[in-house]
Amino acid sequence: MCEVVHNPAYIRRPMRIIAGEFRGRRLLPPEGDTTRPITDRVKQSLFDILSPGMKDAIVYDCFAGTGSMGLECLSRGAKFATLFEADWSAFKRLQRNITAIDVGDRCKVVAGNLFQWFDAQADAKRGDGVDLIFLDPPYRFLRERQDDLRGLARHFVRSHLKADGMVIFRHDAKDTLDLPGLKPTDLREYGGMTLEFLQATP
Repeated sequence: MCEVVHNPAYIRRPMRIIAGEFRGRRLLPPEGDTTRPITDRVKQSLFDILSPGMKDAIVYDCFAGTGSMGLECLSRGAKFATLFEADWSAFKRLQRNITAIDVGDRCKVVAGNLFQWFDAQADAKRGDGVDLIFLDPPYRFLRERQDDLRGLARHFVRSHLKADGMVIFRHDAKDTLDLPGLKPTDLREYGGMTLEFLQATP
């Protein structure tokens, strides 16, 4: 007789938008353990800090999963969000979440390899610039793809991030990675997770 063991990594709590225009709306979570949705408690704490600057913000949600962070920003008054997601399952659910809250005119989804997308944009003019970037790579990237993440940070600073814009870098508390052109202005730890608040160096 086989014993059934439930792996907590595969148990997903319901996801929802916690404040703003779409408060309480349910979001489809990721399937399996490909992505790691942020908990409501941590998201509430983070957006308590970010909310004063959210009105009409331009947002990038890198490694967006099914859109919890980017869609929360739109609910709280952000003007536009670009969401990047390579995993096909998460991408399909992200599209369904966008449709469910009817914000297709206020966001764009970039599927596939975001490193290649930013490389292709390397010579782009800054334009109006981005106010807020969520950088939430798979934890293994901090050990296996450090150079790619550093290159991504260079692109942020050179061609995308406003001079007073902010990057929220989420990673395992055991890992550290200095991102060129960005300096930490705050750091919050929640259990085994760290949120770094980064801004461009002068």
